[in-house]
Amino acid sequence: MANPQEVIPNFLADQRDNASADLQHYFITFEDYWERKLWHQLTIFLVDFFNEAESAPQRLPIYNTFIKNFADKINQLKLVELGLKAATQCSSDEERLSFLTTLADRVNKPSSQDAYVYARTAVASVRLHKGDSDAAKKDLAECEAILDTFDSVETSVHAAFYQTNSDYHQAKHEFASYYKNALLYLACINVSDLTNQEQQTRAYDLSIAALVSENIYNFGELLLHPILDSLRDSPHAWLRQLLFAFNAGDLGAYDVLAGNITRDDLLKEHQTFLYQKISLSALTEAIFRRPPHDRSMTFSTIREETKVEPNDIEHLIMKALSLGLLRGTIDQVAQIANINWVQPKVLDMKQIENMRLRLQEWDSSVNQLGTWMEGAGKDVWAA
Repeated sequence: MANPQEVIPNFLADQRDNASADLQHYFITFEDYWERKLWHQLTIFLVDFFNEAESAPQRLPIYNTFIKNFADKINQLKLVELGLKAATQCSSDEERLSFLTTLADRVNKPSSQDAYVYARTAVASVRLHKGDSDAAKKDLAECEAILDTFDSVETSVHAAFYQTNSDYHQAKHEFASYYKNALLYLACINVSDLTNQEQQTRAYDLSIAALVSENIYNFGELLLHPILDSLRDSPHAWLRQLLFAFNAGDLGAYDVLAGNITRDDLLKEHQTFLYQKISLSALTEAIFRRPPHDRSMTFSTIREETKVEPNDIEHLIMKALSLGLLRGTIDQVAQIANINWVQPKVLDMKQIENMRLRLQEWDSSVNQLGTWMEGAGKDVWAA
């Protein structure tokens, strides 16, 4: 085996000659820190070098010939970070999978389980790209079990896990799980670090998942997330408006925007379900607007609010009850729904104004009651 003391200086000299003028200074520092065994400082410079776009063609040879010689002496999470950057230069998914699997096995030690999760998540991502979702699922399950044992871990590790996990659930059309993991991924990163196109793609996919999922009826987290604003001035601005229409139970806005549904295959496929979902939203909104003491609604009133057919009203109420959107009872004989609770949700400005008016009405009624009690009680009531 060749002596690193002889090979590495020559290798770094060759790489310096092949690098652009702006990057050549890195190699002088690499050799200096390597000879002085300043591993922490060397790691920092390597990360900076790998983050340079022009370093791409040199990452893989530098990793294989240089970094591997002192891989056990540096922070293992940084080693994986460098390895992931190098893996982008592999010529095929097969080569990349082999490279990353070897990297994951290398850091699979009790003291570096965070690095192992980081690398194994990347393995799962490649397998998912190759269409091997079963193997990817197994990798992700192993990563999740390890993450659950940590009190804390670098956000980059969590971000990588949630991103790959969301990709898996999206590929499987498991919309609620995709929605949850995609939002967790966004919570682990700075959204401004994403390109505008990446923000729009993520916002678009989240919006579609929220609409077509049979388990998501509260879009609050997405509506308040800044990533949704990336759709505002894009060709998909209608999708953002559609989300707000669903949140407000606005049937009029839905009718205006419904023509856009055929633009997306998933929305088109779930068109019947979407109408049921907006009807449920209209029902909960109609009940929410009413004061708590006036939430007994006749079927005819519900029909006016939701525009559903008379024969479908009872089924709509039962659906809302079963989903936990409402709590109450149905009087089938009198055809009245007695509702005592509505699921909380994010309010837009119009809904907040309605609540303000209700609070004013409540304040007025309390004052009237106080005035009446004072007059009726006379000397019994003390001011």
